Amino acid sequence: MSRIGVFSLVFFPPREQPIFSTRAHVFQIDPNTKKNWVPTSKHAVTVSYFYDSTRNVYRIISLDGSKAIINSTITPNMTFTKTSQKFGQWADSRANTVYGLGFSSEHHLTKFAEKFQEFKEAARLAKEKSQEKMELTSTPSQESAGGDLQSPLTPESINGTDDERTHEVTQNSEPRAEPTQNALPFSHSSAISKHWEAELATLKGNNAKLTAALLESTANVKQWKQQLAAYQEEAERLHKRVTELECVSSQANAVHTHKAELNQTIQELEETLKKKEEEIEKLKQEIDNARELQEQRDSLTQKLQEVEIRNKDLEGQLSDLEQRLEKSQNGQEAFRNNLKTLLEILDGKIFELTELRDNLAKLLECS
Repeated sequence: MSRIGVFSLVFFPPREQPIFSTRAHVFQIDPNTKKNWVPTSKHAVTVSYFYDSTRNVYRIISLDGSKAIINSTITPNMTFTKTSQKFGQWADSRANTVYGLGFSSEHHLTKFAEKFQEFKEAARLAKEKSQEKMELTSTPSQESAGGDLQSPLTPESINGTDDERTHEVTQNSEPRAEPTQNALPFSHSSAISKHWEAELATLKGNNAKLTAALLESTANVKQWKQQLAAYQEEAERLHKRVTELECVSSQANAVHTHKAELNQTIQELEETLKKKEEEIEKLKQEIDNARELQEQRDSLTQKLQEVEIRNKDLEGQLSDLEQRLEKSQNGQEAFRNNLKTLLEILDGKIFELTELRDNLAKLLECS
């Protein structure tokens, strides 16, 4: 396989939040050669560190649209290596691959490497604490020698359970051929072609920027939807709590105070929900605008192809005219040669007639 992409479905539990994000080009080592890098993103994407406060786990996650191209849990034995001023890599034994990141500047690479080392050290400390708890829990005492002991933390709880491990899907992507344009013999046709080519390049740049914004917006919309669901559940729970407090007559004053606080909290949550809905509407409008730009780009591409066809026809006509001109020039040259030959013959005849006249004149004089 010359070009592969590995994607995973990733969950973001409410307890897991991003703590650092940057943008980079994502690569993976070729599983066949173990030497060449294979790009898994067509452009720079967001790469984030996530922290699960419940399980005390750090993960590196990157989404390309709705699919994850990086889902790596940081362990104490991992090492992030800088291989150049703008490129770094690390190996993930669980995913059985090596990830590579290409940054826009050395500063971004250094910042990412510092965070990697920081979270790696935190993972090491968390693992040591969990091992100490496991040892204390697994040591039987005289009073509970016959009892069953259970470890509160296991390696699975640190690195994630099997259900949380993501399924990898391989997709092959073929490079898309770009339209080419031949040089035109006419200045007018060349100007038209250059104009359409410039318009198409501008649209391609805008399309790439909008696509990156849409992918990032899609990931944000999913996270916001999860937060909205959590807010709705919290609002329902608060409503139930208010109803329960109203039923308690002996604590009427406390209930009214608590009710006011809960109502205020509910109002704040509703305002937050409203803002999130407005943001979602704006993102939908951006998606519609991106689709319109895509249609315009397709229309311009079609027009450019028509111009190229017309240019080819003009080139054919020019070639035909050149052939005709060459034939005409050859005919004129042959005609000139014939005239030259006839003039030479005529000059000879005139010379002979002149000599004959002179001879006749001499005969007349003699007679």
